[in-house]
Amino acid sequence: MNDFQAVADRVEIQALQYEFTDAVMMRDRARLSRLFTPDGVLRMPAVPIELVGPEQIRVGGEKLQEQWDFFIQTTHPGSIEIDGDTATGRASMHELARLKNGTEGLNYAVYHDRYRRTADGWRFAERVYEVRYLDTTPLTGAAPGPSRLPFTDPAPAERLERTAAALTANGFTVEVLADAAAARARIEELIGEGASVFTSASETLRLSGIDEDVNAEDRYRSVKSRALAMDRVLEAHELRRLVATPDVVIGSVAAVTETGTLVVASASGSQLPAYAGGAARAIWVVGAQKVVPDLPTALRRVEEHALPLETTRARAAYGQPSAVNQLLVLNAPARMTPGTVLLLREAIGY
Repeated sequence: MNDFQAVADRVEIQALQYEFTDAVMMRDRARLSRLFTPDGVLRMPAVPIELVGPEQIRVGGEKLQEQWDFFIQTTHPGSIEIDGDTATGRASMHELARLKNGTEGLNYAVYHDRYRRTADGWRFAERVYEVRYLDTTPLTGAAPGPSRLPFTDPAPAERLERTAAALTANGFTVEVLADAAAARARIEELIGEGASVFTSASETLRLSGIDEDVNAEDRYRSVKSRALAMDRVLEAHELRRLVATPDVVIGSVAAVTETGTLVVASASGSQLPAYAGGAARAIWVVGAQKVVPDLPTALRRVEEHALPLETTRARAAYGQPSAVNQLLVLNAPARMTPGTVLLLREAIGY
């Protein structure tokens, strides 16, 4: 193995460790379970828990987080030893928690890991959790109150059904799907081969694989791929027309209300013309954590939750913060652009 490959593998494995913690903090157990191989194992002897395979890891993790009042985890990478398509390593954890039964405290722990290279990149083959220090002294801080919700918990089934009914009443076509994988498959069924498709910038589309499906395959005419190759000055008019009037625009939203409204926030505004009537069809893939009671809460979710996360991404990608320069509120689909909402039962994206 050359030095460059070894460095790339090490970086990817560390990113896998960080992704695990981010999924824990976002309470996104479906995403966390996908970080394991099909026969991957999560062992926590101190709890005690042993979960085998992604489905057990998802379900067991959801039962575990039901016990939390709040939980904070920080990952500190340790050693990584790579041996071809397998590797071993450790990650040190600092955690704060308060359970609903009143138990609270902090601890320092170590995950002893085995990793395996797969077609989708490095994945956990095994994680074994070892507590190294435990302090059950009562914590002096507190979880956020109900007036400042973290906006990360997936809405339960009854709220999803209420939201779907309201969207349907407002003229949207709505499908409630299990997860991002189901949405990925459904989009392939919904879009005809050869259609021009514009995928808006979206963590939901990136994490689900939908963005790659559309823009890296020959099944569709990718508007994004064509637009990236165009001169933004000499071909500005054609570029505007291209992104504003695709056959299909696919994206997500910052929030969806239980009263049947979609809220889209944008820094560039590039996706808004297609959403608002330019595209022949619009499809939005929406994670369950984006469901909020009403429009005021939706606007608060934009400012307090989505914008800070997008600013972090924008600084890393472009060296500058994001902003809510345009805001689109859809109480119904545009007359010339039928809208389909694929509402997921899992959390994904911002």
